[in-house]
Amino acid sequence: MIYYNSLNDHYRKQYGDKVYKLALDAHFTCPNRDGTKDTRGCLFCSAKGSGDFTYSEYTSISRQIEAAKELVAKKCSSGKYIAYFQAFTNTYAPVEMLRRVYMEAVNHPDIVSLSIATRPDCLDADILALLAEIHAKKPVTIELGLQTIHKKTAELIRRHNTLQEFDTAVANLHGLTIPVVAHLIIGLPDETREMLLESIEHLNLVKIDGVKLQLLHVLKGTDLAAMYQNGDYMPLSMDEYVNLITDCIGHLSNNIVIHRLTGDAPRKLLLAPAWSMDKKRVLNAITGTLEKRGITQGCFHNKEEL
Repeated sequence: MIYYNSLNDHYRKQYGDKVYKLALDAHFTCPNRDGTKDTRGCLFCSAKGSGDFTYSEYTSISRQIEAAKELVAKKCSSGKYIAYFQAFTNTYAPVEMLRRVYMEAVNHPDIVSLSIATRPDCLDADILALLAEIHAKKPVTIELGLQTIHKKTAELIRRHNTLQEFDTAVANLHGLTIPVVAHLIIGLPDETREMLLESIEHLNLVKIDGVKLQLLHVLKGTDLAAMYQNGDYMPLSMDEYVNLITDCIGHLSNNIVIHRLTGDAPRKLLLAPAWSMDKKRVLNAITGTLEKRGITQGCFHNKEEL
């Protein structure tokens, strides 16, 4: 039984085989870090800007690719990889610097495409032109950290960009035939099930290409950790999370590829929830709950009630 439009199936259709993403750190920063919009980063963001699984000790993108390949070599018989620019904001640099970094990845013979994580407010006309140029050489996918459509929550987590900026970025990228993957966080402070499903419905509305549904992890050294330790934030239980994820799948258009259903956190940084470390158990619980509830992707889409 196929319950949702999985990334693995999508890659097999696109590339004819299993493909692995290699997490890279181009050593950029972020407007939430350098003082342009803030210096503290987002409420939940680690010191490495979500790049905790990259080989950031290497400046060279080529060396990072080779190191990451070694880690997954036994799992990837196809020898096909996606260069995933993950850490911080990967379009937040001068265009010529971006071109040099992207082309180093594009020119690697084992890289079949690029996935670039960034912010919707860091995609001006020159950067869009560069992305179109790169996309003509090898496919490019842009990942945008939306997290929520709700202004109050966005202010709390210090996102410092607007829903309108997100919508404009999606439209601009689609105009260049560049696919867009949105990140949504499950379990944000004070967000209800209804609010989460409103965010899902917005992704349907803008015809997003893919989505990462990410559990909110409490990581050491973040302001969210201080909230948790002070008793001001309570992480979701596994049952709560599984039920929310299955609700999201049911309301998500079946044209959207689901890139992630839970997420990973570095063991040395994770404070909570501890259950999230058993990823296989979580994914099995999601599949079991989909089966039990009779939910497949999009089965509730376009129904009037959330």
